[in-house]
Amino acid sequence: MDLSIIIVNYATYQLTKDTVMSILATVNDIGYEIVIVDNDSPDDSFNMLCNDFSDYENVTLIQNDNNDGFATANNIGIRESTGEYVLLLNSDVIVKENTINQCLYHIKENTNIGCLGCKVVLPDGNLDKACRRSFPTFEVSFYRLTGLSKIFPKSRRFNRYNLSYLDENEVYPVDCVVGAFMLIPRDVMLKCGCLDESYFMYGEDIELCYNIKQLGYDVVYYGKAEITHYKGASGKSKKLLYEFHNSMQIFYDKHYKASDNILINVITHVGIWSLYYIKLLFL
Repeated sequence: MDLSIIIVNYATYQLTKDTVMSILATVNDIGYEIVIVDNDSPDDSFNMLCNDFSDYENVTLIQNDNNDGFATANNIGIRESTGEYVLLLNSDVIVKENTINQCLYHIKENTNIGCLGCKVVLPDGNLDKACRRSFPTFEVSFYRLTGLSKIFPKSRRFNRYNLSYLDENEVYPVDCVVGAFMLIPRDVMLKCGCLDESYFMYGEDIELCYNIKQLGYDVVYYGKAEITHYKGASGKSKKLLYEFHNSMQIFYDKHYKASDNILINVITHVGIWSLYYIKLLFL
């Protein structure tokens, strides 16, 4: 089998159904399976999805008894799948015509690609800036949080996080793509040990890209094919806000804390949690 598409559902019945339907309507001439892992949804979405796709032999549903996080659920799906390539796909996206076929063809033709992400647009047509990023080092984060990246959007120095100076329709290596669409050869995924389950939600995509690059593979942004991302459609909550900022600290502590001096460590931690409390006021 060429491809396994892993989707995690958590109380997003209609979004997940629309995502799966867009795959079934647009992927052609390859052997593929869709594995949906329900993360112990409190609603009836698992049963409804089972009913909707009971006639599709290439759609498998797995019910997780606990919600142990996005990374854990994806890893369950990866272990149960068999495709030569693994596509991690969010449950709130719509796949465009030929997107998956094009991406799969490109990664097969370029064997040093360890992870490929496509162009991701929001419902208003603007680019989801998270789909091509640099790793959030202290310097990169400083330029972003101080607003210098917005003042100088075409600066290679100040806009290294979102790379806004690059053409969004081209193909090039980056540090990181977004978890909404990550196409990875299975052997590379296994060498990385799959997704790091210390991240509950958010940050696991950056961690995975970091580990893939550490193995010597390229992470590539493929701007010639796209999906639409209904980002945040599954809702906002204090828990998700906390997990977002906690993942920032986990990533920093794992990869930069030891090499940065203690003053940078303190500034980074204070910055992360100050942002959290400020955002909490407006939630």
